[in-house]
Amino acid sequence: MPEISIGKEKTGTKQKILKSSSKLFSEHGFKATSVRKIASEVGIRESALYNHFKNKEEIFLCVAKDIFTTPFSQIDSDIKESALKGKVFLQKFSMQYKLLTFDKNNENMFRLLMIELFQNQELREQFISEFHNENIKILSEAFFIMMQNSLIRSADPMMVAYEFLSTLFYIRLQVTLLRFDALSTNALSTQFEKHVDFFWESIRV
Repeated sequence: MPEISIGKEKTGTKQKILKSSSKLFSEHGFKATSVRKIASEVGIRESALYNHFKNKEEIFLCVAKDIFTTPFSQIDSDIKESALKGKVFLQKFSMQYKLLTFDKNNENMFRLLMIELFQNQELREQFISEFHNENIKILSEAFFIMMQNSLIRSADPMMVAYEFLSTLFYIRLQVTLLRFDALSTNALSTQFEKHVDFFWESIRV
């Protein structure tokens, strides 16, 4: 019993560290956010923070992983079942992506990560692995299944995945840029749905 209690406490503290770090990183940037500031925000000693993370860089990469994660992680069997629904699969994927895009809690963090990508090799590697590769893998598997079941025209499933994902990412970037200049994003609110409609019509049998 005591061991379980300690484990839960560690997990809870780690999540608090990540939440507080995300807030501080997004408000002050990576360089201006110190381990001491993070510990103070969480309400723990700086030495206690090192029980969960070895340094600030590791905290930042963990926060980044949550922001860059694929919006539609599924096990293989679920991908097959969902892909057989054709357009519905794309609508669900796009909707999850839209929710991430318009989530104000990670908006500033996403902007910061775009900047840090050019300065942090480990972050670039994580972005490619956790976001790009994983999304392309899920989408290409789904498109391959759709092709096998004559739902869409035959083509290179990976290239089809690139085509579908690239527009979603561009819309997300556009939203970030508009909000940076305090401009309205209302015109983009339906672009995700329009993209799915247009894309599906261009590939369906």
